[in-house]
Amino acid sequence: MARQPRVDVPNIPYHVINRAVGRLKIFRNEKDYKLFVDLLLEAKEKTGMGIIAFTIMPNHWHLVLFPENTGDMKKFMHLLTNAHTRKVHTVTKTTGTGPLYQGRYKSFMIDDDAYLLTVIKYVERNPVRAGSTRTVEEWKWGSGWIRQRGTTKQKQLLSKGPTPLPRNYRSWVNTEDKEGVINRLRSSVNKGTPFGPADWVNTMVDTYKLGATLRGVGRPKGSKNR
Repeated sequence: MARQPRVDVPNIPYHVINRAVGRLKIFRNEKDYKLFVDLLLEAKEKTGMGIIAFTIMPNHWHLVLFPENTGDMKKFMHLLTNAHTRKVHTVTKTTGTGPLYQGRYKSFMIDDDAYLLTVIKYVERNPVRAGSTRTVEEWKWGSGWIRQRGTTKQKQLLSKGPTPLPRNYRSWVNTEDKEGVINRLRSSVNKGTPFGPADWVNTMVDTYKLGATLRGVGRPKGSKNR
């Protein structure tokens, strides 16, 4: 099956995901998580990428990015994943044993306003859905923790997106969305479809030749907490 086209255009938010090969744990302790956070900041400083939200889980991560220039996504993700792969192999003395990630990262365009807020909440609630914490702010390795408990320096990692967060952010992010909303977002992840209202999705699909993402596919096993 041919790969779907890579979309890399500015001023559109993206939901970006990647997983470890074989779904193995690549984040086992605080040092592992901190390394990735440091690399996020380094890649941001080198490319100017806007990081709206993120969550790092034991075997995968989610990012919500907002590039300013054409090609920024490719530069940012190349820097981040290549640096992470090299450093992990060096630390674990596994250089030359194969890839760290299961494949190239997946990225999905997001409409702003309510749709972007839905993705931010979904990403930040990942550890809650996985049963790792009771509230978003208890998971240290994500933007939800940084927003509520992070230092001024740590908050510099995050950028403002095109849609402001709700004023009652803490209550909002700790309230699960309806199952129908989550299922639609998961469908976007599984198929690679842009996430937004139907007319906007159709425009993005036509403009960037993403017709293949509208075809039905089955949900992969173990996708509950994606």
